[in-house]
Amino acid sequence: MIGKLDPEALGLVLSRTGASDDDVLVGPRYGEDAAALRVGDETLVVSSDPLSLARKRLGSLAVDVACNDVAACGANPRWLTNVVFLPDDDPETLDAVTGQIDAAAESLGVSVVGGHAEYAPDLSRPTVSMTCMGLADEFVPTGGVNPGDRLVLTKGAGIEGTAILATDFRDELGEVADEHVESAEHFFDEISVVPDANVLREYATAMHDPTEGGVVSGLLEMASAAGLRLAVDRDAVPVRESTRRLCDAMGVDPLSIFGSGALLAAVPEDRVEAALAALHEAGIDAADVGRAVDADQSALAIDGEELREPPRDDLYALWE
Repeated sequence: MIGKLDPEALGLVLSRTGASDDDVLVGPRYGEDAAALRVGDETLVVSSDPLSLARKRLGSLAVDVACNDVAACGANPRWLTNVVFLPDDDPETLDAVTGQIDAAAESLGVSVVGGHAEYAPDLSRPTVSMTCMGLADEFVPTGGVNPGDRLVLTKGAGIEGTAILATDFRDELGEVADEHVESAEHFFDEISVVPDANVLREYATAMHDPTEGGVVSGLLEMASAAGLRLAVDRDAVPVRESTRRLCDAMGVDPLSIFGSGALLAAVPEDRVEAALAALHEAGIDAADVGRAVDADQSALAIDGEELREPPRDDLYALWE
């Protein structure tokens, strides 16, 4: 089985926190993108993420995903450590993965400051685990959503998942026009949400980077972290035409596949127009997709259908 732990198993992991420390401002919590640590007068934001799929862009995706989590908390990604596991002695793969890490980090102005690399023959594919650190003037949590906040999504649903379909599953896309497949391949160049977060952190009460499980899981994690019900209009969620074509061909839901490349934010209703205008000014597409509602139990309602448990990412069935 591939993918995240179920909520019960994850709860066990999150409950094991070691020694208490008053300088831990935000520690392990369901739905939160990163930890926040008091270091002197500053807040250090730290996040770790593994990646083993999407082989052709493994190194660059690992950098973007880790940096996205830190940026989504209002921090500026600054330092990275990486752990690289290789299933065998393959110099070409090692060169490709580390070269991608180097180029992606340089493009974001982030320094790789350490890590580890080794061979792990029991693995079926190369794996990278990346830790990103950055400093924030003000930490923006996933769970900061307030009743009445509007929900903003940048760029669109399923950006990373669409790029994976266009590369890992290109031979299975049938009658999808080449122009849509070729367009989707370039979605890998849009995975970073650092620019999106730099704009939205001035307006948002909460931000979250939807990854595995896509926009649906990302919204559910925000709902759970805040203890609120989020109501979303599916038709309001931006989905690119190439995403629709590829997802239809493979029988997957654009809102339930890997969502890196988009940023979710909760914005007070009286500031949402200004936030959307600022994103537009920065050349970033965005839409108001719903609102937060006070409720006794956290949930996500999409067009009236209520969800309480995150779905499994639709792409996992294609790899099995």
